[in-house]
Amino acid sequence: MRKQFDVNSMLRGLHGKLGDEDYIEPLEILINSLNKHNKFNRFGKIAFNHQLKNRLKMRKMLNELHLNNNFDEPADPVFVIGLPRSGTSLLFNLLSLDVAHRSPMYWEIMHLMPLTKTKAARQRREFKTNTELKLAKTIIPKLRAIHTIRATTPEECQQIATMNIRSFVYMCMADVPEYIEYLKNTSFDSVFRWHKRFYQALELNGKPTRWLLKDPSHISHIPQILKEYPNAKFIHIHRDPVESVGSFCSLTKNVRLAFSKKVDTHNIGETVIDFWNHNLTKGMLDRKSLANNQIVDIQYSEFVKNPLELIKNTYMQLNFDMNIETENKIQNYLLKDKEVKKSQHTYSLDEYGLNESIIKSQFKDYMLNFDF
Repeated sequence: MRKQFDVNSMLRGLHGKLGDEDYIEPLEILINSLNKHNKFNRFGKIAFNHQLKNRLKMRKMLNELHLNNNFDEPADPVFVIGLPRSGTSLLFNLLSLDVAHRSPMYWEIMHLMPLTKTKAARQRREFKTNTELKLAKTIIPKLRAIHTIRATTPEECQQIATMNIRSFVYMCMADVPEYIEYLKNTSFDSVFRWHKRFYQALELNGKPTRWLLKDPSHISHIPQILKEYPNAKFIHIHRDPVESVGSFCSLTKNVRLAFSKKVDTHNIGETVIDFWNHNLTKGMLDRKSLANNQIVDIQYSEFVKNPLELIKNTYMQLNFDMNIETENKIQNYLLKDKEVKKSQHTYSLDEYGLNESIIKSQFKDYMLNFDF
């Protein structure tokens, strides 16, 4: 079968310009897995090729920036962690209303480099990003109901890891079993070195009080995070895995349908439950090394009843200050959010070869620890 992707063509013109060679092994594994298990439609080939090259070019420019400048340590971060589709987005959006918090905007994650120097240049990047998002929402209609993204909204940092070619993003886009096994067992030290370099670059335009960051896969990389950010703090939100797993399966299916001619939903179910159970199990062990004032646990079921009260308690435990302005912003956000008519995200566990019993069995230790 003719190869759909080729490592050499992917790296054409970039060899020797990407810094450490930590990206080569995962790129080769990803490309081989893509070619072995997938038959992409025309859009899928173009989009996947564009995505990989875009992230490698971003890395090249970020590498050049760091070679030519000296950087201070970035502001201390607070990480929102938890299984995907577990309420992390609502929590993240509310926390981002605090002016003490700075999160990367989506256009910055996708098109930060070269750094913009004018308002007009920034607006062109925002327009480009919104155009790309409009296309994505056309190709993946259910994306609007699953996850709201705009160029200027605070966004999670999962795409930053794609500069290292170590990200679950590619698991959402295609069937890549060898690559997923690699992600489960490889070191993420270099991922967070580049993660830190990205935020140091952002700080050239101003240093925040704190970075507010989110990515569901961070749950399995606490030691690597602490190596780069020793003062990092974590807010871990917990939701019944039955809800989280089913929703993420649906997200994965809808993304893959945009790229491939055929999607195996039972394969998606097996992959999702294995990958996130592995990450969560590792994370629950790793977080034992954290001090009490470094991590706060929030139950999703309690959070949705009274978000403001839970956030106030979280601030107290992490020794953060909440002013009246932030409190009012959160209250106003919640009032407006209730008035917004939202598209329904519907899915069936059965479509993915799963049921409540299977999921509860896989996550039984976690569910016992947090009283689900």
